Amino acid sequence: MLSVEKIGGTSMAEFEVVLNNIIKKPEDATFCYNRVFVVSAYAGVTDILLEDKKTNEPGIYKMFIGDDNSYKEKLDELSNKLSEINKSLYKLGLDVKKADCFIKKRIEHTKRYLDSMEEILSSGYIKESNIYSAAREILASLGEAHSAYNTYNILSNRGINTEFIDLTGFYDRQQLSIEKRIEQSFRPIDLSNKLIIAPGYTKDKAGMITKYGRGYSEITFSQLATLLNADQAIIHKEHHLSSADPEIVGKNKAIPVGRTNYDVADQLADIGMEAIHPKASKPLEMAGIKLIVKSTFEPGHLGTIITKDYVVKNSKIEIIAGSDKLIVLEVHDTSMVGEVGFDYDIMRIFKKHNISYVMKATNANSISQVIWEKDLNEELLKELKARYKSIKIKEVAMVCLIGSNISKPNILAKAAKVLGENEININCMSISLSQVNIQFVVNRKNYKDSIILLNDELIFNE
Repeated sequence: MLSVEKIGGTSMAEFEVVLNNIIKKPEDATFCYNRVFVVSAYAGVTDILLEDKKTNEPGIYKMFIGDDNSYKEKLDELSNKLSEINKSLYKLGLDVKKADCFIKKRIEHTKRYLDSMEEILSSGYIKESNIYSAAREILASLGEAHSAYNTYNILSNRGINTEFIDLTGFYDRQQLSIEKRIEQSFRPIDLSNKLIIAPGYTKDKAGMITKYGRGYSEITFSQLATLLNADQAIIHKEHHLSSADPEIVGKNKAIPVGRTNYDVADQLADIGMEAIHPKASKPLEMAGIKLIVKSTFEPGHLGTIITKDYVVKNSKIEIIAGSDKLIVLEVHDTSMVGEVGFDYDIMRIFKKHNISYVMKATNANSISQVIWEKDLNEELLKELKARYKSIKIKEVAMVCLIGSNISKPNILAKAAKVLGENEININCMSISLSQVNIQFVVNRKNYKDSIILLNDELIFNE
């Protein structure tokens, strides 16, 4: 059975656990074959290369586009950091000399690329955006190439028949789609007696990050699974896909979901709590490939199986999730009542600024749209204020009740009661006819309390 598996960055940072819990020891080598592993960069490395995913603190890329020449020193610091990671893997079988040579060569080559880009930019003949996107792609590829090569090197030295398939295209000039690059790279390989290691970054002629953002490693994973016609696709994460974030509710109250469907995975992706990137889940769903989300640190657990048609028999909430990085942007205009297409004009402005809403609630004179705080900008506000009578903005959090079957009549009432009894006001809410996601907008200060209360009452104590 062919298995394509992705290992996340937090797991990669605990590589001895990965060896023992996922890949297995050399004496279990037969278990290793007919598997393809897509590996992320070690935890924190991509933040240094691009920008911090949580705080947006500038990384090497942000320094480069900001004309901050200290990016060169930062590349040297990164080189030293990656060498330290290499040294820490010596006891697991890494040939440190070869690993250092591999990544240092790429970093030196990257410096030459960036120097050339700066020179081209100074000419004024090339669009900055084209150069900047190319720089971002090159930098992103370094982290995954480093971790993938190290994994290959360690496994080879431990007696496992391993092959490193470098999808980054770092040294070639081929302008290929991701599909063509994968097909070309894997065509001559017999997977039945090998374990394949591939980096999470794949060079794509349209730009991997340009198209998919920081979720590009899951796109590589999904494309590999579908193009190789895998029997299963597995994502190994720090935590199980659970009823709620264990960092908020506590590990003892975060219950693994066990089984759900791709619709639920899409709901999670829409609020930034990805089981899998939405552009990665669709190919798997359409190909009928089951997705399994497992905890690296609990190998004995079967994890959560995600399939296309699964619906839990007895109606229940499966996951409480959300985000406190949202705002409500409300347009109030008394002329909208009975006006056909009023919200269409708002949507055109949103599209112009490349903004997608997470939730929308309306009444006769108001349209409240929940968007990501990072997407709010002065140009958008200026245009909306010039066109409509009143624009209100409020920093908020969203808490969602998600499940493959949540149509039980009292679920909404019970959730609202739990929040109300704890003096948590619902600013606005939404539920669609399909009833897979009930969305509550609450004040930011109430975000964690809302998750804990709802998880306790609707899942843990059910």
